[in-house]
Amino acid sequence: MTLTIYPAIDMRGGNCVRLLQGDYDKETIYGDSPFDMARAFAANGAEWIHMVDLDGAKDGKRVNDRFVIEAAKELNVNVQIGGGIRSEADILHYLENGITRVIIGSIAVSNPEFAIEMIQKYGKQIVVGIDAKNGYVATHGWLNTSEVKAVELSKRFAEMGAETFIFTDIATDGTLSGPNIAAVCEMAEVTGKNVIASGGVSSLADLRALNAEGVRGAIVGKALYENRFTLREALDEVRK
Repeated sequence: MTLTIYPAIDMRGGNCVRLLQGDYDKETIYGDSPFDMARAFAANGAEWIHMVDLDGAKDGKRVNDRFVIEAAKELNVNVQIGGGIRSEADILHYLENGITRVIIGSIAVSNPEFAIEMIQKYGKQIVVGIDAKNGYVATHGWLNTSEVKAVELSKRFAEMGAETFIFTDIATDGTLSGPNIAAVCEMAEVTGKNVIASGGVSSLADLRALNAEGVRGAIVGKALYENRFTLREALDEVRK
């Protein structure tokens, strides 16, 4: 199966930004319109767009949702959204407005029973986002590190019906240092489910390596914004 490319749009204060290793004090602004960025990605062949409400992740509530809904309604593209999703009302707000998949992250650690209920109720529309620091799950915009191991959490949710996971290695996120392929593959092996790699993709060679290992998806952010390669080049690379 071909690796799916998910161009990323991280939103903070209405802008398109990237953070270095999740540090809110190490922010680079790449644009002032998340919708325009999404439209550009769609025009260049994206089938999916990965959007993150950084304000929402930090504040525990939806903040930049209007940009997400606009992209889902106006563009011929699948949108998945994470950040600030803490209730079933949040999930329904997005699903009823055309978003394809909703990512639950912090709530999966703080309230796993709720997460399991949502997975079993909404099926493939729910993605479990697992962000890890030194192998342990980080929550609330990566501000807190739990005592839960990432692979153990993913295994539990897979057994409860989760079909798709996003694994982010915080140490590589925003660094252009290459993805943690071993950790992604370990999670895929433990769960037997689709795992999307997030963090560190810096080159077409990284995408080739993920594809060669059978990884199902890769979220690409800073490499696109820093012009390491274009979205079209990335799509062409994985379709070879």
